[in-house]
Amino acid sequence: MTLNRIVTVAALALTVGFVSTPADVRAQVKPGDVITPNNASQVEGLVSPGNYDLVRQGMTMKIVPTAHLDWPPPYKAATEQYSPQVSLTPNGDLKNYVAGLPFPLVDANDPQAATKIMWNFEFRPLASDDLDARNVEVVSHRAGSDNEVEHMTFGHLGFYNYIGRTEVAPTPINPDILKTGIASRAGAFPILEPAEMAGAGIVRQRSAIPGMDDTVWEYSQGSRKLRRLETAELSDSFGVSQNGAGPRGGGIGGATTYASTWDPDSAFGFSGRIQDYTYRLLGERSMLAVVEAGNSPAMACATDGGRSVCPENWEMRNLYVIEATAKPRSPVGGSLLIPKRIFYIDSEGWFITASDQFDNQGQLWKTLVTFHTYRDRAEPNSRIAIWPFKRIFETALVDEDLTDGFSTVVYTPGHNNLDDSMFINMGAVDQNFFTPATMVQAGH
Repeated sequence: MTLNRIVTVAALALTVGFVSTPADVRAQVKPGDVITPNNASQVEGLVSPGNYDLVRQGMTMKIVPTAHLDWPPPYKAATEQYSPQVSLTPNGDLKNYVAGLPFPLVDANDPQAATKIMWNFEFRPLASDDLDARNVEVVSHRAGSDNEVEHMTFGHLGFYNYIGRTEVAPTPINPDILKTGIASRAGAFPILEPAEMAGAGIVRQRSAIPGMDDTVWEYSQGSRKLRRLETAELSDSFGVSQNGAGPRGGGIGGATTYASTWDPDSAFGFSGRIQDYTYRLLGERSMLAVVEAGNSPAMACATDGGRSVCPENWEMRNLYVIEATAKPRSPVGGSLLIPKRIFYIDSEGWFITASDQFDNQGQLWKTLVTFHTYRDRAEPNSRIAIWPFKRIFETALVDEDLTDGFSTVVYTPGHNNLDDSMFINMGAVDQNFFTPATMVQAGH
């Protein structure tokens, strides 16, 4: 099947998604509408239940027309070349993947449809080779106060992929994967502020070998020690106090109480291992999401005390709704703090637009919303990080604890007046960057 045929079918699916939506639901919003707490009921059912709480508390939405997001040309070519050979094993592992989107056409009646959608998310077109977001800001607020509880800045947040590469040599696969067995590396380091956390960081290494767990290291400048983490700890917050204060657990990194609600497994919407969950397709729905944000850097929301991003452009999108349930883990590995997540995944860009997260009692605990845009540069004054075509990238992520209204916003890019801070598929980081050695060196 040619790529043109794939794109045509995908466009048809998007149209069908809108037509199949009841007329009374579609009529609730139209381009030009501004949604505030006073008329929030207009978007009930058009955003996730958790995101609806964000709107009711003050996250202003500007409704705009639905747009088309195109993939980078090298990614399109890779999809056409390699996707026909990709399949899933009976237990859901990816087989014969090289580059591009693994499954351009997903049949909702396929028993493995949900798992295929998740693998499409894993190898989405946003950043196939590498990503280095510099001076990323992570800002936390309590409900009822405009004052920041914590303001963290990471020197680097990103990843390097050994497989699925489409723009930076070596492509489509780094041959070192055959020697190391490493599929990808990721990390966030060093923390530049606050002072009590300066130098700290975390890196994650993902194996290409089925059944192998991720390997994770954390570094603390205060102790000058590098320690291994259990992967179960990655669904815990980054920055909660060392004495265990916080709504659910002890936290990673150690700093001030309630420093953050954001957990490493929620980076970019979801950064956990696909194989660690079972998936169920709950439906394909026309819902609201931010895919062409008007602001980069994103703007803190003035109408909810900075707990989210607003006002921003929201448009109707065709989304897959996926329930992800953590598989049982061994007693040694520990249990995940977030055992169930419901993802809302854009069927054109294949990124997570929202995620509602549930605690061990099955209660809705946290909600996450991502803000994406479609441009050829992240900052208006970029001089280096300019792509030869428009591409999709995340501008912000909101992670709020719905039990107490405590919220953390991750800004990518941050508000640091840098002309260039978002490098995607530009070779800004190599395979040796997101490693324990580099993290320790950067933390000194």
